[in-house]
Amino acid sequence: MIMSQPSITILGIESSCDETAAAVIQNGKILSNIVAGQDVHKAYGGVVPELASRAHQQNIVPVVSQALKAAGISKNDLDAVAFTKGPGLLGSLLVGTSFTKSFAMGMNIPLIEVNHMQAHILAHFIEEKNNSENKKPSFPFLCLTVSGGHTQIVLVKDFFDMKVIGETIDDAAGEAFDKAAKIIGLPYPGGPLIDKYAQQGNPNKYKFPHPNIPKLDFSFSGLKTAFLYFINERVGKEPDFIEYNKFDICASIQSTIIEVLLSKLKKAAAESEIKEIAIAGGVSANSGLRRALELEREKSGWNVYIPKFEYCTDNAAMIAITGYYKFLKNDFTDQRTSPSAKYSM
Repeated sequence: MIMSQPSITILGIESSCDETAAAVIQNGKILSNIVAGQDVHKAYGGVVPELASRAHQQNIVPVVSQALKAAGISKNDLDAVAFTKGPGLLGSLLVGTSFTKSFAMGMNIPLIEVNHMQAHILAHFIEEKNNSENKKPSFPFLCLTVSGGHTQIVLVKDFFDMKVIGETIDDAAGEAFDKAAKIIGLPYPGGPLIDKYAQQGNPNKYKFPHPNIPKLDFSFSGLKTAFLYFINERVGKEPDFIEYNKFDICASIQSTIIEVLLSKLKKAAAESEIKEIAIAGGVSANSGLRRALELEREKSGWNVYIPKFEYCTDNAAMIAITGYYKFLKNDFTDQRTSPSAKYSM
């Protein structure tokens, strides 16, 4: 007689920056994934930590309620609750951690702490109902993890055996996108707008320097400075320069950032002799980066794994799937846990 496996249902909660998110995963399959953004930051040109934490307090209960309702389950069906311990904004993390600890205690279910950057990588293992493809990378694989706060190349040997083999020594690629957008007067968040306008521009129109950083590490501070000086010089000579050349400017700076990312990733793949290549993080939603990876796949014979858009930016599905695999290992924490703004992977 074949015994059916008991279902494992995990609630995931994400609150590391300015998205309040909750998701439900059952046996690795996504049942719901709810995200509440925060428009309040647009007026300030960037995330204001105090305003972010206040918005999380307002959003977290309704978001969790929506996630449970959309999944078609009751809170009594949950086997554990996973949350983002860090890294991130401490005030934002505190809201998610405090709520999750209280929820777990009230429901008498296990508590699972999750590293936000690990979760971005494990988003590749989320399964969707009625989707027979569900392509997942095979171990070991390399993951280029790119967001507003992080830029890393990670060697992934197993679900929780990961090693950062290259990372930014200063600014992240996502921050470089947003800074470049701010310099040319685009509203926050500017990274997606650069991607949008770049699709209509010439990526070879303007040349920007590539940082000469040893090994597999990155640097974007020099590129940001060079871009600022370039724009100031051109606008000084031609006040309408940005308006008339916006598409080419966006295409050129985006192309440069992608070239920097891909050059290090190609070096890492050659040195490790690994052809299983994945990307993760908010910048993995960038269409230019996705196209560049597909081209490299054809050129180098890589097996490329690109997450769906909803699993690129901050979301709770990635927290829930990480919690699921931790649950299988009985890797739980207790009520003494606390958030960590700089939580090392």
